[in-house]
Amino acid sequence: MVRKFCVYGKGGIGKSTNVSNIAAALAESGKKVMVIGCDPKADSTRNLMGRKIPTVLDALRKNGANNLELEDIVFKGFGETYCVESGGPEPGVGCAGRGVITAIDILNRLEAFETIKPDVIIYDILGDVVCGGFAMPLQKHLADDVYIVTTCDPMAIYAANNICKGIKRYANRGKVALGGIIYSGRSVINEPSIVEEFASKIGTNVMGKVPMSNIITKAEIYKKTVIEYAPDSDVSEVFRKLADTIYKNDKKVVPKPLSEEGIDEITEKIDDLIKNTI
Repeated sequence: MVRKFCVYGKGGIGKSTNVSNIAAALAESGKKVMVIGCDPKADSTRNLMGRKIPTVLDALRKNGANNLELEDIVFKGFGETYCVESGGPEPGVGCAGRGVITAIDILNRLEAFETIKPDVIIYDILGDVVCGGFAMPLQKHLADDVYIVTTCDPMAIYAANNICKGIKRYANRGKVALGGIIYSGRSVINEPSIVEEFASKIGTNVMGKVPMSNIITKAEIYKKTVIEYAPDSDVSEVFRKLADTIYKNDKKVVPKPLSEEGIDEITEKIDDLIKNTI
């Protein structure tokens, strides 16, 4: 059975860092992994590939729908991971979510999943679930569960709560569930207890805590995952444990998104922490 999951999160908090390192760790353990980047910036697989790859929409514009081949849109990266980027329109033109819809349609038409036969499929998806394109993996049950990356910044938690609203909508239709929260230390305030409280209130758990680390920064400068750049580092072990925890996770829930008042309570605690650091 193929293990399929999505990773959502507000832009800039380490979502793609987590996805690429989880993929690398699973590949290292012998799994055949496919990563589908659903961010219009098309950088989800950059650290697996060591470069940005042509997107599905790029290939479609260049070759036309009838001339597309699988090798035009699927590329092999670190650990023999299979990498795909959906891409998006030019800035200010069109809907970025349509790129996700088009990419999945083309992958299905080219029988990518039947040909590659991956053990794991990971969708890396941008931001709030407010656009039909970005919500497509939930709508179409392309994945079984969702993991949300968040820091303890107020806007990141606000975005995570909005994502939970989208998950709840589709979970109630029996399509997808929340697997858990991934804590990212990429924040002014590094306080995991804030995210643990948020996770508890919405009814789920924190799957892992990824610290802020210079090793992550250095690896990404060289367009590498931490697993490749510093395989013996403590941070690599964090990613390996996180990957294993997610892969084996069977505790999936319909989240209970917080009210505005509930979000405000957490925000006030974050504000107090910030004041105490000044």
